[in-house]
Amino acid sequence: MNTADLGLPVDVPSTALFTDQYELTMLQAALKAGTAERHSVFEVFTRRLPEGRRYGVVAGTGRVLDAVENFRFDAGVLGFLREREIVDEATLEWLASYRFSGDVWGYPEGEVYFPGSPIMRVEGSFAECVLLETVILSILNHDSAIAAAASRMSSAAGQRPLIEMGARRTHELAAVAASRAAYVGGFATTSDLAAGFRYGIPTVGTSAHAFTLLHDSERDAFRAQVESLGRGTTLLVDTYDVTEAVRTAVEVAGPELGAVRIDSGDLLLVAHRVRQQLDELGARDTRIIVTSDLDEYAIASLAAAPVDAYGVGTQLVTGSGHPTASMVYKLVARAGSDDPKAPLVPVAKKSSGGKTSVGGRKWAARRPDADGIAEAEVVGTGQVPADLADHQLLVELIKSGEVVAREPLDVVRDRHRAARAGLPLSATQLSRGEPVLPTEYVQGRSGS
Repeated sequence: MNTADLGLPVDVPSTALFTDQYELTMLQAALKAGTAERHSVFEVFTRRLPEGRRYGVVAGTGRVLDAVENFRFDAGVLGFLREREIVDEATLEWLASYRFSGDVWGYPEGEVYFPGSPIMRVEGSFAECVLLETVILSILNHDSAIAAAASRMSSAAGQRPLIEMGARRTHELAAVAASRAAYVGGFATTSDLAAGFRYGIPTVGTSAHAFTLLHDSERDAFRAQVESLGRGTTLLVDTYDVTEAVRTAVEVAGPELGAVRIDSGDLLLVAHRVRQQLDELGARDTRIIVTSDLDEYAIASLAAAPVDAYGVGTQLVTGSGHPTASMVYKLVARAGSDDPKAPLVPVAKKSSGGKTSVGGRKWAARRPDADGIAEAEVVGTGQVPADLADHQLLVELIKSGEVVAREPLDVVRDRHRAARAGLPLSATQLSRGEPVLPTEYVQGRSGS
């Protein structure tokens, strides 16, 4: 069963406290000022990609939908807020019946994005939208960073499968989210059983060095594993001497041995030697899996090596040097008054240091060239130009508080593969460079 589309709650009773305190104090002040119900539009975007990255990957959208559904101020949460005197009683009373009733539009999960892309648009009253800022950003920033690293790694790996093995290198709940994001970015399997249970991601795993060290000899360890898991298992061959281990592995399992795993040493050199040895021993179909602190650059360097699969841990779950996507959640338009029919007024922060933003409710489209390859990310307000109408990117995710776009994770994974394929070929280069698409702004009528 694939549970990715079931909307299961996170591992806490409510997501309401996955927030910063100032969201609640802003709410209290707005309620007192009479501005809390003003119609407002917030947008998630990033001002820049991590240095050297050519594109970003939208990941975590499905988790955002779950989080919004479970954003509830139950008795325990309200009691905590009351005990700490974080907000007053009038605000607590308002929070007790909180249910997001607005609309959310966004780039579909798995899509790519660029600086200024309106990745997600949250629309409703100021009060109900402002509370969601932190939880939305925490999910999208983490998952998109992992998915971007995974995408670069899967591009470097080509047709060779990738195994996500990073659970022991991060927080236990972050590990589950990282597995999901890695799958979106192109990984094939995970070692994390919680991710397999929660999201239906295929799981794999055989043995570690401890299993070999447990036994009196490497041969005893291999024999025990093969007798338990079958000849198709993967034997870890670098505990002692690789050459001797490979010989023993084939003697124990025969030429039907499924795979050997190499976890240390000069992987390029060792992989060639192991492949030659396996072939000479008649184990021509035995695969070679390499692990050991791989990143996209190490994977690319092994492109010419006789490697069949890669296992990646630390570098993946830390975003390969960029653990956040640096997304922000900004108010870009709000009603001019409390009148429900009042038109929207564009608003934007103006400051030095590169933290400016563009006001107005945005649309986004990706303009293709004559060959159907993307040539620009176009972001605008007002009317969408006719030539871009069929290339719009935002889709409806939540309508009047109800989730309308939950989808299986395999659909998201396939979408990312297609989105990346629609970019210029230079998008997959690992060398440092600017975003592969420029972002163009089209100004329309204010606020609309």
